[in-house]
Amino acid sequence: MTRTGTAGRAAGVDPEALWAPAARPRRGRPPAHSRAAITAAAVALADAEGLGAVTMRAVAARIGAGTMSLYSYVPNKETLLELMIDEVSGGHRLTEPSGDWRADLRRLCHEQRAIMRRHPWLPAALPARRTFGPNTLAALEHALAVLAPAGLDARAGLEVFSLLSGFVASHVTHELAQEQAADSTGHAFHAAQARYLRSPAVADTYPAVAHALAEPDAAASPDATFDRLLDRMINGLTGTG
Repeated sequence: MTRTGTAGRAAGVDPEALWAPAARPRRGRPPAHSRAAITAAAVALADAEGLGAVTMRAVAARIGAGTMSLYSYVPNKETLLELMIDEVSGGHRLTEPSGDWRADLRRLCHEQRAIMRRHPWLPAALPARRTFGPNTLAALEHALAVLAPAGLDARAGLEVFSLLSGFVASHVTHELAQEQAADSTGHAFHAAQARYLRSPAVADTYPAVAHALAEPDAAASPDATFDRLLDRMINGLTGTG
């Protein structure tokens, strides 16, 4: 997270200006557009065509504005990306912690996974985030409340949640890539892959790897796979068995 002030402005994003409460509108003709509408249009464009399709020109066209007029609402694309990330972060359902921090943490990670699958551009966008908006801060505050019974201090709790969020983003990226590959290659590729891994050239030289990869758990659903890996992450990061 960048510091506010000069550092934030030099990086292209001014956190104070970005997240400060909106000023009371002046008298006269109301603005033709709003930052919320621009953000929603950018999110819809990224959902439909990918993050690379989001340009100031393309977003302006979506809302029926001139490209240059967009800059009076959003000063640059970096700021627009911050708004987009925080907008979709509002999709978390932040229920009251139950006291069972493992169950609550799993539920929160499942919320993250669902949001990232609804917005497939999000995992790639997160590393570029420079600051935290209100929806993101609400999710972080909830994560710390969830982790409080685990006995972690606030900084350790943030580290654990950050590492888990990175796992979820990586896993969703892998999931989506595998689904796309399956759609394009079908079952024939996987059958050929299994035959290759069982071949003497591979199985005799790399027996442990060949055994692990040649017999995928076809019965495991994507949700079950995610749960299994998530439990390993939670147990490892929090030092629990």
